[in-house]
Amino acid sequence: MAHEPLITFTDRGMYCARAQVYVDPWKPVARALITHGHADHAREGHAHYMCTKSAAPIMRHRLGAIDLQEVEYGEKIVINGVEISFHPAGHVIGSAQIRLGYKGEVWVISGDYKVEHDGISKPFEPVRCTHFVTECTFGLPIFKWAPQAQVATQINDWWRTNANAGVHSIIGAYSLGKAQRILSLLEPGIGPILTHGAIEASNAVLRGQGITLPQTTLITPDFDHTSQNGAMVLAPPAALGSKWAAKFGAHSSGFASGWMRLRGVRRRRALERGFVMSDHADWEGLLHAIALTNAENIYVTHGYTDIFERHLKSAGYNAAIVETEFDGEDTTPESEVI
Repeated sequence: MAHEPLITFTDRGMYCARAQVYVDPWKPVARALITHGHADHAREGHAHYMCTKSAAPIMRHRLGAIDLQEVEYGEKIVINGVEISFHPAGHVIGSAQIRLGYKGEVWVISGDYKVEHDGISKPFEPVRCTHFVTECTFGLPIFKWAPQAQVATQINDWWRTNANAGVHSIIGAYSLGKAQRILSLLEPGIGPILTHGAIEASNAVLRGQGITLPQTTLITPDFDHTSQNGAMVLAPPAALGSKWAAKFGAHSSGFASGWMRLRGVRRRRALERGFVMSDHADWEGLLHAIALTNAENIYVTHGYTDIFERHLKSAGYNAAIVETEFDGEDTTPESEVI
């Protein structure tokens, strides 16, 4: 008689019955293991949370006074015989893949991840397992990322050109992860760097835990928007084209996202520039990460699941689609006021 698998997929999330824990559940549960602090993975209402020590500050900032257990990367927690550990995912600061093992059956639930080191997050660490749960936000061959240094040059050249013309550069970036990644790549000598309140709130949390970021100036309600012409402005995507952005007068708008790889997206968003940069793995990165796990059983979530599942099956994997309530990069919930 076949035994119950260590992880099952329920209407509340991925569940380990033996340890009585869920991973990134989307409905309130008693014990939740959280891969990272983005709102679609770290939700309100759980009785007890567990995450990495480096993800804890942003978790508390976003969720308030929660019952939170912090663990180090690689630290082993044993619950009713199940070994649980968190391993770097390279997605954003503090992000983790969660490993659960029992009697030779090993699951790794990767959350969101990327395989290129961004210089501020702990780099992705492959973990061997028998079952691997992977996102496929960008699970199409068309999605191929250029090296980060190349994108950094594109962003700084755009900013320098605008600054020389006395025009602001407003770039849209998600407030946790992408914004800090871009900030770390900017050349401060080009001009001042201004930030929307939602991004500066995340910056403050990360600086408080020892993350080094360039100096920024918060844009307050009484800020003189014409006082620093040629500045770089980091703002949430929703701010692009808004009344908030219009206060800067003449400006050039850009957006850093993996979706900029698709023709027409920049035009529909009425952007002057689109920079192809994602905190998720591209097609080759997904396949490389999966191969490194040595897992035969692959479960694909949020993204181009049908196409990606078919490709994995053709490559000899035992692949299946898992329905979740996680969002891709373009729809990450943000409680941000413009």
